[in-house]
Amino acid sequence: MSSTKHDRHNVKQLVINGGGLNVEDVVWVARQFAPVSLDPQALQRVERSRAMLEKLVDEDAVVYGITTGFGRFSDINISRKDVIELQKNLIASHAAGVGESLPEEVVRAALLLRINALARGCSGVRPMLVERLLEILNKRVTPVIPEQGSLGASGDLAPLAHMALVLTGQGEAFYRGRKMSGAEAMAAAAIEPITLVEKEGLALINGTQIMTAIGALAYFDAVNVFRAALITAALTLEAQLAVPDAFDPLIAEVRPYRGHIYCADAICRLVEGSRLTGSDRHKVQDAYSLRCIPQVHGAAANALDYVRDILEVEINSVTDNPLLFPDENKILSGGNFHGQPVAQAMDFLAIAVAELGSIAERRIERLVNPALSGLPPFLVKDGGLNSGLMIPQYTAASLVSENKVLCHPASVDSIPSSANQEDHVSMGTIAARKARKVVDNVARVIGIELLVAGQAVDFREAEYLGRGTSSAYKLLREKVDFLERDCVLYPLIDKAVDLVVNGKLVEAVKTAVDFP
Repeated sequence: MSSTKHDRHNVKQLVINGGGLNVEDVVWVARQFAPVSLDPQALQRVERSRAMLEKLVDEDAVVYGITTGFGRFSDINISRKDVIELQKNLIASHAAGVGESLPEEVVRAALLLRINALARGCSGVRPMLVERLLEILNKRVTPVIPEQGSLGASGDLAPLAHMALVLTGQGEAFYRGRKMSGAEAMAAAAIEPITLVEKEGLALINGTQIMTAIGALAYFDAVNVFRAALITAALTLEAQLAVPDAFDPLIAEVRPYRGHIYCADAICRLVEGSRLTGSDRHKVQDAYSLRCIPQVHGAAANALDYVRDILEVEINSVTDNPLLFPDENKILSGGNFHGQPVAQAMDFLAIAVAELGSIAERRIERLVNPALSGLPPFLVKDGGLNSGLMIPQYTAASLVSENKVLCHPASVDSIPSSANQEDHVSMGTIAARKARKVVDNVARVIGIELLVAGQAVDFREAEYLGRGTSSAYKLLREKVDFLERDCVLYPLIDKAVDLVVNGKLVEAVKTAVDFP
């Protein structure tokens, strides 16, 4: 299970060629505004596929979406004089999304993925179109894309049509923090809109780039939340004087899941040197939420590995239709736009991450419940006069329950469309959006565990913590003081959650121990 920044991120720009991108590249461009350029060999491939397409048009060949209508209209031939209007009409008619606008980082990620797909030279577009998309990305013109409206096959048609509108000087966009018309944004950025020609409209909107962009960002954040959850779990283990036997590598050897091995080793590193774990000589074993951390967190680690594999195939794939293969002199209609692989991966991501929140909420309950913790009720002095950390557990429970609704899989649903021509769809973008919400919710649960475990440790002996957990505790105390008496709690929760979300918790621990 990894999420590693590659050495190439130390250079000034990312060069793309239709393959070789990873999740970190997507995040680097989406969030850090890394400039992007196109490999000259990729442009040559784009030129070859365009030449092949133009030859087919000159020969009056019947090709889906080029000289025919779309979807149910695929059996209707379009005259040569109307093929450009066909592409214009396609974008206008498909820009039918609704709802809130996708965040800038998602739109930037989708632009990068769309460019990378076109760079494979299988889409029949002009090099000019790819270069204009690069300009839009690098000059930070952000098309306004509604988040709702995609069925996930034929890809993300509606949202990608909103992206394509701006390329043609239509629609809406953000530029330098201000929302304006697409024409105004393109003019302000000194980018010339283009008129789409044969195949280009279809090549822009037929694909899985929206669901994959959301998914890549959600996965990246999930890895950070996963690591933070191991840290807060270790801090809870110390506050509960947990028995360390459950993390012995011998247990993992006889059920050798990679995630289990990873998590047990990580916990041992985090609590190394602790004088709290194992100090209760009367305790033989702990409750599942403590003892089964390697099994539950480890299953999430295995799922994250799977999700990464799926995303990095999709990031480097061509997902429009039809596809041109100049070397084989073939143009083929298929279904690479179908988002089922991503949809299932996003549902799996949501389920796996939700369980990190579920088990963390049970650990929070154990910390605040005196019958289970051996600590003061709700971790406060003068209980009764003070409610202490009673209600943060309620908040965590609320988030966990919300996740149970969000984890209903989207990928098992399908509604036929286009007069039953497109009779099975993936709902991949819905799955990705749900997964991202689950990750956000679990980050908050883990932040609450950090806050509560830190308070619990203060009723033990904080100086007895292990090397890794000690670093986490000290970071928390730099932002949040020990709770002596009741106060307004939400700012304290927000500060603890921020340490999880911004990665500072993980980074602080990494400076103290070899935390993988």
